[in-house]
Amino acid sequence: MKSIYLPGIIAMAAIVVASNILVQFLFGQWLTWGAFTYPLAFLVTDVMNRVYGVAAARRVVFVGFLVGVACSFVGTKIMLQGDGFTYPAVTLRIAIGSGLAFLTAQMLDVSIFDRLRGGAWWRAPLASTLIGSTLDTAIFFTIAFSGALTFIEPMNDVSWAGEMLPLLGAGPMAPLWVSLGVADWMVKLSLALLALVPFRIIVGKLSAQTT
Repeated sequence: MKSIYLPGIIAMAAIVVASNILVQFLFGQWLTWGAFTYPLAFLVTDVMNRVYGVAAARRVVFVGFLVGVACSFVGTKIMLQGDGFTYPAVTLRIAIGSGLAFLTAQMLDVSIFDRLRGGAWWRAPLASTLIGSTLDTAIFFTIAFSGALTFIEPMNDVSWAGEMLPLLGAGPMAPLWVSLGVADWMVKLSLALLALVPFRIIVGKLSAQTT
């Protein structure tokens, strides 16, 4: 593995682990803290893709996935205490959902970016991140919190996520986890636009170093 990939791999693994922990904590009523950290994974992937190519991006995604998931499964064995309860730092369902969502969405992101790399500089990172983020959100929240998949981890009580509430407090009735997923998705779309600025800056600096 080339040393130039290490910063991307380390950043990717750190983002996955941090997001798996933070997604268990609410920010306000409809968001989790993980919504603000996880979208950075797409920024890392797109920067690697633009500067070093599609093969490098796939290596970073795959190695980052392995390291991140391994650390997440270790997190399932680490018990935390709070409010009189003992709970794992990362639940098994979150680890599985995160791993599957991450690998599927990131690989799709890499492919879409590669197809669009010849267009305007912003088109590939924006389109690939928007599509990848949508798929990622759907896969992760369904596996992590849907009541239909409790067989994955029967001892993990996620009944709180199935509470029927108006969607985002104003729409039709839906499970809480659906509102969390929609809010998460909206944040990802917003951050996809904001990430174009650091993407442009980082790519410019790395490209100058490689020439």
